[in-house]
Amino acid sequence: MKFELFNEETNKVWKRASSGQATNRMQFELDIYKKLLNFFQVGDFYYIIFNISMLDFEFTSAQVETILGYKQSEFNMPLFMEIIHPDDRPWLLTYETKASEFLIALPIDKLMKYKVRYDFRLRTKDGNYKRILHQSIIVEHDNDGLITRTLSVETDISHLKKEGDPVLSFIGLDGEPSYIDIDTKSAYIESNDILSAREKQILIFLIEGKLSKEIADILKISKNTVDNHRKNMLHKNSLYTTAELVGKAIRQGWV
Repeated sequence: MKFELFNEETNKVWKRASSGQATNRMQFELDIYKKLLNFFQVGDFYYIIFNISMLDFEFTSAQVETILGYKQSEFNMPLFMEIIHPDDRPWLLTYETKASEFLIALPIDKLMKYKVRYDFRLRTKDGNYKRILHQSIIVEHDNDGLITRTLSVETDISHLKKEGDPVLSFIGLDGEPSYIDIDTKSAYIESNDILSAREKQILIFLIEGKLSKEIADILKISKNTVDNHRKNMLHKNSLYTTAELVGKAIRQGWV
């Protein structure tokens, strides 16, 4: 997809989800570090605060230079759009459209209870590409439910997913249902039968590289219980190793 068309169409999508007016108040009740606990990181990451009405980044963390090679001061929305892999632009446009439709349809009190999750490739400053796991939540909206700011965590998962198409998921927080590996041509199907809440909790720790004993100590359960949950996840998905489980979870967007 040509960059100019991609840029124009994605701007239209974001504007539809926004009031088109900047709130001009950074005193919204947001503790960034508390919000970051809603994400799990499986590699190096940076985070972004995106002001939709301005169609630009208000803040990008300094880690962007370590991961992509671009200085914090130069990494803005136009650059971000330009360095998306051309083959991934149609995917991203489709996913942003679906995400916008999904979020707009939610009741206002549930807007901040969903994480949009998909992956794509970004070109680094040295000309190579890295696969990035994009996880985004709404951190501010107006009284009518029009979205004004989002927080996105961009994680380098090149070591976990070297090829394959991007995957879109909407992850429910605070007990809300999740919608996994969404077919963008069909209706949303809840993913409750893929993993139980406890299995998903343990899977996140496994992805982070923690051992069964460490997970047991954190969750205050026995190591045998952790191992049994891990074995059940392997059995349900016809897998043989934890590495296969972790890899499939990342590719399919289970968490």
